[in-house]
Amino acid sequence: MSEEALRQQIQNLKKHNARLKRIAHDARNKLSAALDGTGLCLWQLDIPSGKLVIFNRRWGSMLGFQPKETKAQFEVWRERLHPDDADEVLKAFYDHIEGRAPYYEALHRMLGKNDKITWVLDRGRVTEWDEEGNPLKVTGTHIDMTKEKNYEAQLSSLAHHDPLTGLTNRHALHTHFTKMKAQGPLCIAFIDLDNFKHVNDTLGHRSGDEVLIQLSQRISELVPPNVVVGRLGGDEFVLLMPFLIDFPKVRIMMNAVLDAALTPFDVDNGHAQIGASIGVAPVQEHHSFDEALTRADEAMYLIKKNGKQGFGLAG
Repeated sequence: MSEEALRQQIQNLKKHNARLKRIAHDARNKLSAALDGTGLCLWQLDIPSGKLVIFNRRWGSMLGFQPKETKAQFEVWRERLHPDDADEVLKAFYDHIEGRAPYYEALHRMLGKNDKITWVLDRGRVTEWDEEGNPLKVTGTHIDMTKEKNYEAQLSSLAHHDPLTGLTNRHALHTHFTKMKAQGPLCIAFIDLDNFKHVNDTLGHRSGDEVLIQLSQRISELVPPNVVVGRLGGDEFVLLMPFLIDFPKVRIMMNAVLDAALTPFDVDNGHAQIGASIGVAPVQEHHSFDEALTRADEAMYLIKKNGKQGFGLAG
C-alpha cells in the first residue's frame, strides 16, 4: 500500500471514528433526556475501585449538592445512607453481590446537603464478572421518591387526623383506645362545648372554626404526652387518659380544660366566649370504644342538665 493510500485510509478511519462519537454523544443525550423526564437516574459501580459513573444526571444533584461538592464514589454513597436504613440497604446490596439474591433493590432515605432527607428507590444487578466469577460492575437505577413518600404521609395524616384542628379523628381514636386499654388503666373524657352555637350565630362559622383550632391547641399543650386528644366532629372532643379515674391528675386536667375553654378567644372579628361540659368514665375490660364513650357522654349530659361548665365522673 502506498503512503498516499495509507494516509487516505487513516483519514477515512478518523472521519468514521468522529462520526461514531457524534452518534454515541447524540444517543447519550437522548437517553439522558428520556431518563431525566421520568426522574430515573442510571448508574454503574466499578466494584474494585468503588467509582460510580452516573450516565444521565450529575451525582449529588438529587441530594442538593453542586458540582464538585461531593465525589461519585461508593464510600460517599454509603456515608450518606440514613443511619436508620443503612444496615438494611447494605445487606440488600451485599446479598446480591455475594450471590444470595438475584438483584439489589431498596427503598430508603439518604442524607443530602444540610442533612435534608431524600427518599430513593435503588435497583441494581451485576453486569460484569472477572474470569474467576467475581463481580466487577453493577448497573442500576435510582429514582427520587420524596414527593411520593410525602404524598403518602399526607394521605395517612388525612386518614387519622381531623382536617380542621389536626387532632386525632374518630377512626384513629378507636385504634388508640384498643391499644391503650390493653396496656393498662384507661379513662375517657367526653367534652362538649357550651355556647358554641352562639359564636357561630353572632361571629360566623369562620370565627367558630378559629375557636375550635385555638382550643385544640390549648388542650394539646396542657395535657401530658401520653394523653390522646381527639375531635369527634362539631364541638365534641375526646381525651383518652391512661390513668385510673380517681388518679388526682385526672381532676387537675379536667379543671385545666375548663379554664382553657372559659378563657376568651381572640378572633378576626371580635372576642368569643364559650365554656365546656365534661363527662369522664373509667374504661372496663369489656367496654368497646362506643360503650365507653356513651358512659362518658351520659356523665357529661348530667353536667349540661345541671347548669353547664363543669365536669362529672361516672361511677
